[in-house]
Amino acid sequence: MIRNTDSPKPPEGFSYQPTCVFLLLFNKDKNQDKKEPYILAIQKTDTEGYPWRNQVALPGGHVDESDSSPMDAAFRELQEEVNISRDQVEFIGSMGHFPTLKSKDIEAFVGLWNGKGPVRHDSSEIARVLEIPLKKLIETHKMKNFHGRQPDIADLVYPFQDVLIWGATARILHHFIEISYPLFETYQ
Repeated sequence: MIRNTDSPKPPEGFSYQPTCVFLLLFNKDKNQDKKEPYILAIQKTDTEGYPWRNQVALPGGHVDESDSSPMDAAFRELQEEVNISRDQVEFIGSMGHFPTLKSKDIEAFVGLWNGKGPVRHDSSEIARVLEIPLKKLIETHKMKNFHGRQPDIADLVYPFQDVLIWGATARILHHFIEISYPLFETYQ
């Protein structure tokens, strides 16, 4: 479904720094009869002066000159940030580009994580790893009537536990739910 969708294109006319993230789906319950997909996210640390202080994000970061492609950068960042290696992820595809107000061009990739291996993170950069039930995001999406429209930045918020998912991460999640929406129309 993602491969057959028009993806947002890279921004034009301005110098954006290339970055990438991974939207990882996984089955938290090892009982294969119960298919409840989750999304792996991170909450940035509460560091004074850090522009993404306390924000919920998807694992990722800058594309370095040594990276052969944005996809390779996304896999490298996934390993560095949460200790998930390439062989643990079934790559699905790119959802396109999501420019930010801070001149970042985020290319969002989607993959299925096998859920194996310990997730570890650097506590100086990441406060915690979040396992967000996709069902919760879809309920919010439906309740706020997000389907079929692009809400403005102040309205596009997905609450989860004690945090709010907003900004570029919310735009990426909104796009993912929208392109997958036919699958979720009856999702309870």
